[in-house]
Amino acid sequence: MSWIANIARIPELRRRLLFTLGMLAVYRIGIFVTTPGVDRNVMRQIVQSQSGSFLGLINLFSGGAFEQLSIFALGIMPYVTASIVFSLLTAVVRPLEELRKEGEAGMRRINQYTRYATVVLAAVQGFGVALFLEGQNDASRFGDVVAEPGWAFRLMTVLSLTTGTAFIMWLGEQITERGVGNGISLIIFAGIIADLPGGLFQLGSLVQLGQVQPIGLLVLAFVGLGAIAVIVFFERAQRRLPIHYSKRMVGRRLYGGTSSHLPLRVNMAGVIPPIFASSLLMFPTTLANLGVPGMDWLQNQMQPDGWVYLTVFVALTIFFTYFYTSVQFQPVDVAENLKKQSAFIPSIRPGKATAEYIDRVVTRITFGGAVYIAAVCTLPSLLQTSYHVPFYYGGTSLMIVVGVALDTVQQIESHLITRHYEGLAGPSGPRIRGRRG
Repeated sequence: MSWIANIARIPELRRRLLFTLGMLAVYRIGIFVTTPGVDRNVMRQIVQSQSGSFLGLINLFSGGAFEQLSIFALGIMPYVTASIVFSLLTAVVRPLEELRKEGEAGMRRINQYTRYATVVLAAVQGFGVALFLEGQNDASRFGDVVAEPGWAFRLMTVLSLTTGTAFIMWLGEQITERGVGNGISLIIFAGIIADLPGGLFQLGSLVQLGQVQPIGLLVLAFVGLGAIAVIVFFERAQRRLPIHYSKRMVGRRLYGGTSSHLPLRVNMAGVIPPIFASSLLMFPTTLANLGVPGMDWLQNQMQPDGWVYLTVFVALTIFFTYFYTSVQFQPVDVAENLKKQSAFIPSIRPGKATAEYIDRVVTRITFGGAVYIAAVCTLPSLLQTSYHVPFYYGGTSLMIVVGVALDTVQQIESHLITRHYEGLAGPSGPRIRGRRG
């Protein structure tokens, strides 16, 4: 446990970790602040009775806030949706593309537009939630969710949920800036992991009652451990392109002549594609609550355990894997930087030919990454449905939890290594590094 002592010896890292934990604690406390005018006990029974539907999926990503009818019931998904929209617009709208090329200043402007869009989307979704809750008064067999339906309740719900989403967005940005790890990802991580103890307890109770057979439990445990191993393997897998630096004279000294490599991750997009896909597939629910024609039929057809939903989810995941990789990684810029540093890939001409070669390699390894993400996010859910295990902790959730945990640990490791301390793996263990693809 020497790595804990090493963390304690670094004041900045210690402050960052404590700040991150404090912000996550604030988020978890806010889960239990109920929206005015609702009965959360009735809503909890409604959500638990539909654990495999979109309500269960929304409740999972909100960390249980939806069944509590908390001011955080919308979670961070409006921000994720707004990020999707502006990522798409950045690739097709020239003014936004020029802003992105301006560097940090341009990205600050785009992030500001994303915040405005988040507030608008949260207001729209909040109004949809208000209409949905009023509709549950007649449809629910557990009682009335809303005490006094009407425009006063709708406006109060929109104001409460929009404020809650804006506050979560602020928490995420503060964690990213002053804490450890990506704030938005950590908030989603905290929301998912909070349901784990309750799910395990419920699963253990069902095993004791004989409602879940031991063989089903063993298969679920085997699949879960196998999925974690696959996630860790692919998240650290890399394709390393050899790089040679030309010799050059600077004054009377000779520089260069060394060799290195350019690491290309198999999954450059990380956990973003399944989050984007899940967020988009939740959007028809909001439109159905607003009374948009045809959305009720679409919502019924695309239940999370149905083949239509899984097919669309796989297609969206593969698309967003390629799209987000193309946005985050620019082969032309990489080739230009290599040329400026007098570096080249053996047998490849510098400049355009290098950019085309890197683009071909990235396209090939991204296909493997996209297939891996789609398989990990769907196969565990299919097996859970086949064995009728009432423990909704599917592949998407598992990938988000493992991926965010690995990235956060790697950031802590980087802080320790920078200050010449042993990392989390210890003096004899391996560092958290990439694996050759």
